[in-house]
Amino acid sequence: MSRIFTWLGIGLLTVLGKLPYPLVARFGEGLGSLLYLVPSGRRRIVQANLRACFPGKGEAEIDALSREAFRTVFRSFAERGIFWTGSEAQMRRWVQIDDQANLVAMDGTPHILVTLHLSGVEAGAIRLTIHLRDHVGRSGASLYTSQKNKLFDGFLKHARGRFGAKMISRNDSARDILRCLKKGEALQLIADMDFGERDSEYAPFFGVQALTLTSVSRLARMTGARVVPIYTEMLPDYQGYVLRILPAWENYPGDSVAEDTRRMNAFFEDCIRPRVAEYYWVHKRFKNRPPGEAPIY
Repeated sequence: MSRIFTWLGIGLLTVLGKLPYPLVARFGEGLGSLLYLVPSGRRRIVQANLRACFPGKGEAEIDALSREAFRTVFRSFAERGIFWTGSEAQMRRWVQIDDQANLVAMDGTPHILVTLHLSGVEAGAIRLTIHLRDHVGRSGASLYTSQKNKLFDGFLKHARGRFGAKMISRNDSARDILRCLKKGEALQLIADMDFGERDSEYAPFFGVQALTLTSVSRLARMTGARVVPIYTEMLPDYQGYVLRILPAWENYPGDSVAEDTRRMNAFFEDCIRPRVAEYYWVHKRFKNRPPGEAPIY
């Protein structure tokens, strides 16, 4: 039965990938508005995250932000039909590149592109692989989390890597990651989620202690890689997205892994503040708590 539902889901995404982008985006927003009306665990998670990160906001503001976050996240799910199954021409049409780092010149030297789960993260990540292939002849690599559903995992791996990117599972050997960096291929890494205690430590995220991956700092220390912050910004009026590639961080890594991790979270905060509803608040960002702290969910 699960295979049937998976195939139906893949089929729906493929159909959405054939439709006009503004129509797909509006469909996703409408679906999010409807689902927000139904009490659910995910709605409670969004509200709990926003209360923790923005304690100065009243319940009416939290409810309005939560509703908009639902609209945006389901819009992003619908849009993945285009970004996972659509053509290269669609990717070029709906995702622009703003390269402030001269990323092409970094090819051949170790470099890590660190980003976060804004609504356009999939669009930006895949569009970047086309940009790299066009200019340096190879599409780089991306770390991804393997899915329990093997059928969907295979579909996802193909979708994200269809323009030449190497997909490296977080569960794969660290040797694959180090090999990629030593070859000077761009490595995309999304580092804003709670993946558990392994290779993580607590760092403030909007003033709340959040278990945060330390892999960016550790890899930079091990390989001498430059760290390039990137994020994908939603454009108004259903015009798609723009991938912002910012200048590589100076004086990174710093004095300690803890300092580097705090700096990374501060970058994530800077990306989120102007577009709070675009962040992936449906994730349990504060799933694990420091000893003695009360649970948030």
